[in-house]
Amino acid sequence: MSAVRYDVRDRIAEIHLCHAPVNALDVDLLDALIAALQRANEDASVRAVLLASDLPGRFCAGLDMKKLMAAKPGDVHALLTRLYIRLYDAQFNLTKPSISVVSGAVRGGGMTVAISSDMIVAADTATFGYPEIDVGVLPAIHYAHLPAIVGKHRAFDLLFTGRTFTAQEAQELGLVARVEPEDQLLDQARALAQSLANKPPQVLAMGRRAFVYANDNDYRRKLATAVEVFCNAAATPEAAEGLSAFVEKRTPVWPSTAR
Repeated sequence: MSAVRYDVRDRIAEIHLCHAPVNALDVDLLDALIAALQRANEDASVRAVLLASDLPGRFCAGLDMKKLMAAKPGDVHALLTRLYIRLYDAQFNLTKPSISVVSGAVRGGGMTVAISSDMIVAADTATFGYPEIDVGVLPAIHYAHLPAIVGKHRAFDLLFTGRTFTAQEAQELGLVARVEPEDQLLDQARALAQSLANKPPQVLAMGRRAFVYANDNDYRRKLATAVEVFCNAAATPEAAEGLSAFVEKRTPVWPSTAR
């Protein structure tokens, strides 16, 4: 069974994550997501793209921690190549606007997926967070683009406390474009997508291309550092303990502070 569901309705390509139980990111899910974005881009009948989840109360939990624990360095690099580079390229090369439709919990790598779209529309009950540091790894890719969105000091708060924050705060920070009642979320996102689909397609494609180039912020140049930082952190004893504690649902005991 595919990790994503792909449908086209009323000129909108809808890509729904359906990788139970929590849409945790692994190679298969990312490959399926990237392929779906490329499929939408190649379909001339598609005018806009929605990225959502089929799982109630969960958009994307981030990286699959159990698989990350068992991964070899080369496996981690392959996963990050998909999440940081190939997903970014698929979104960067789109000739039509994309909208992430976020309900439930969005964490860690799930933030990377959501923020890759042009806009985020969130349910009023959605929650966000960068909890990587609490399991001994680092959300290094967000060091590259989050400060540009929310400012240096607020980005440091979110990235280094690992705290959970609401859709309302996410909108105030500029991470989320619109907040909608949960029971109206998908309908409102579809209406927004239709409003974009009604724009002149060639001009919209040209404008989007100019916009993404203007806001690239040397992303490619920063990627190598982000991958190196994540891989180095993931190889530490603290990461091993943090990931084990997360999987075992216990409080971590950091090796550097153990007596």
